[in-house]
Amino acid sequence: MDFKQMVGEQIRRIRKLRGMTQEQLAEQSGLSFSYISDVERGTRNISLESLGKIISALGVKPAQLFEDIDEVTVHFEDDEIRYKINDLNALLSERHVDEVDFILKMTREFLNTMDRKERNR
Repeated sequence: MDFKQMVGEQIRRIRKLRGMTQEQLAEQSGLSFSYISDVERGTRNISLESLGKIISALGVKPAQLFEDIDEVTVHFEDDEIRYKINDLNALLSERHVDEVDFILKMTREFLNTMDRKERNR
């Protein structure tokens, strides 16, 4: 397997781990669907600029593109939590303090219930 194919396969694996389609990756990277498809098949030489756009759209660090896929999965799990917390922060930042307090209270109750269920298993 040559280098282009190795990079293309890793891009495909990471894209699929992210639950993204080629169309979504193309849209988020600003590249065409056919370009993404060619890169993933290893039939196109990819420029560093385009590689940077793909890496950014995938939400990975450049070095992760060359890591074992199991290591990338662990990073994704940490990243996913961070992304979700950022989403929650964005949602709550525009709410009134009373609403945020209510959400916090409900979240604590929910998590306590989940913890109790886990302990009783």
